[in-house]
Amino acid sequence: MDPADALALLMSPEGRVDPYPTYELLRAHGPVVQAGPVFFVVTGYAEADAILRDARFGVLDDALRDQFMPGWRESPAILSISRSMLRTNPPDHSRMRRLAAGAFTPRRIAAMHDVVRAQADELVDAMLAAEGPVDFMAAFAYPLPVGVICALLGVPAADRPLFRRWATDLTGVLEPEITEEELAVADRGASELRAYFTELVAARRRAPADDLTSALVQAHDGGDRLSGDELLANLIVLLVAGFETTTNLLGNGLVALLEHPRAAATLAEHPEFAPGYVDELLRYDSPVQLTSRMSTAPARYGDVDLPPESWVIVMLGAANRDPRRYPEPARFDPWRPQVHPLSFGAGPHYCLGAALARLEAQVAFPLLLRRLPGLAVAGRPERRVRLTLRGHATLPVRVGREASPVTVPGTPPGAAGPTP
Repeated sequence: MDPADALALLMSPEGRVDPYPTYELLRAHGPVVQAGPVFFVVTGYAEADAILRDARFGVLDDALRDQFMPGWRESPAILSISRSMLRTNPPDHSRMRRLAAGAFTPRRIAAMHDVVRAQADELVDAMLAAEGPVDFMAAFAYPLPVGVICALLGVPAADRPLFRRWATDLTGVLEPEITEEELAVADRGASELRAYFTELVAARRRAPADDLTSALVQAHDGGDRLSGDELLANLIVLLVAGFETTTNLLGNGLVALLEHPRAAATLAEHPEFAPGYVDELLRYDSPVQLTSRMSTAPARYGDVDLPPESWVIVMLGAANRDPRRYPEPARFDPWRPQVHPLSFGAGPHYCLGAALARLEAQVAFPLLLRRLPGLAVAGRPERRVRLTLRGHATLPVRVGREASPVTVPGTPPGAAGPTP
């Protein structure tokens, strides 16, 4: 199939629901494929990793949007994230990343472990109390990351239900294509989310608290501070990135585990293997399937010349299944060695919240499998018709009774367990 036709198939509803067969059609043409005069698609792991780290490739920032997307400033959704780390290049990106990293510290993330565990236990309690099948997405995969990121940001518990709709609406602008109707929905969500954070920031300026919002309000380094627009944009992105990606990781990951009961039983018995399991789940069915870059200078990858102002779609989900990097890539194997998925990107724009997402998954999966040994899919899961953020709209499960101490199969013979 011609690369342009394969890309069109990928953007169709069928292609978005299951992109992996189409990735292989593209991969057949090479790790870097030209799909238009200055439009390229990357499916190779080595090439994707290198491009994401290459200073000649940047994100679509304000200057490039002015050139290629006239009228974008009229969209609250696009405007709301345009001043965030997600949509800026150096030197602004470097400055904002440095300031945010000073507030979003490993120590602050590590301190969230008990919060994650407590919230996960409460959600499992509620699932056990329900009668009949439950929707795992609504009962666990959405509320856990929402609760965790809101606790981190200092959002009152009573306000947390608002964020699911706002974030779901806003993330439409992260898709490679968006209709006018979808953009209107995203604009509504962005406007309401921005208004909420404007009030929260004002409250933290008056009375700082021990939360990430206060830390970002106060962040400074050598006289640098986040501007008002930058602060709001980065709070919005932290919420969306800290919520949507983890929700998709939990849903996609649970389906993979339930399809591999021996691996699931081992994880229930050996939660110390969770880091390796989570990395393989990220590789196997990435919650983020693509990102984009534009070149500022000539480059050559995969024996393909990329001229300046080339638009490059980096297919993270395809790169994670590159057989040159991972033998038998369509097989879920938590014992696979040296797994380094590109699901959170690479280079300067590597996801700031990756450690938090991993922490939530590493706590959640062993807990779910241990407390709910009868957990099983109880109907047909429904995929969201999105490509960038891959996940489920609904995932009905049968919960069963809570576990009592049991003996489950241990580590497969000859295996030392997944690499942490």
